[in-house]
Amino acid sequence: MSENKSRSAIETDPGKDHLALERLVFFSDAVFAIAITLLALEIRLPSAGEDLTNAELTSSLFNLWPAYLGYAISFMVIGFFWIGHHRKYRFIRRYDNNLLFLNLLLLMVIAFIPFPASVISEYGNRTATIFYAIVMFLAGLLSAGIWGYASYHDRLIDPALDVRYRRKETWAPLIMSGVFLLSIGIAFLNDDLAKLSWAFIALITVIIR
Repeated sequence: MSENKSRSAIETDPGKDHLALERLVFFSDAVFAIAITLLALEIRLPSAGEDLTNAELTSSLFNLWPAYLGYAISFMVIGFFWIGHHRKYRFIRRYDNNLLFLNLLLLMVIAFIPFPASVISEYGNRTATIFYAIVMFLAGLLSAGIWGYASYHDRLIDPALDVRYRRKETWAPLIMSGVFLLSIGIAFLNDDLAKLSWAFIALITVIIR
C-alpha cells in the first residue's frame, strides 16, 4: 500500500509534472529545428562533369528558384507550426499519455515535411502540390487536435484561461488546415494558383494574432 501511495504522489507531484512537460517541449523543439535544417540540405546544384564558368554557375543558381521557393514556403509553414506549438504549451499545465501520443504524431508529420518540400521543388506539378498540401493539412489537423484534447473541459489547461486565447488556439490551426485543404481543390484547376493560395496563411496568422 505504501508503494502505491508513493507512486501516486510521484504521478501527481507538480514539480515532476512540470519537468516532464519541459522535456516534451524540448524534444518537440529539437524535431522542429531538425526539420527546418533538413529543408536547406535539399537544395543542391545539378551535377556537372566539369567546372562551371561564372555564367554557367549564375544560370544554375537562378534555375534553382523553385527550390528556393519551396524552401521559403516550408520554412515559414514549419515556423508557424512551431509558434503555435510553443504558444499552446504555455497554456497546457499538465500532460497524460494521450497528449504525448498526439504530440508524437504531430512531430512525425513535421519531421516528414522536408520530403514533400523536395518533391514540390523538383516537380512542382499538380501531384506534387496535392501531396504537399495533404501533409500540411494533416499537420494542422494534429495541431488542432492537441489543443482540442488539452482544452476539452479544461482537461490539461488552467480553467481560468481567457476565452479569447481558447478560441485563437482552436481556430488558428484549423484555418491553416482549411487553406491547404482548399488548395487541393484549386490544384485540379491550376496548381500555380493553389500554391499562391498558401500565402493567405501568413495573412490569416497576422489577423488572428
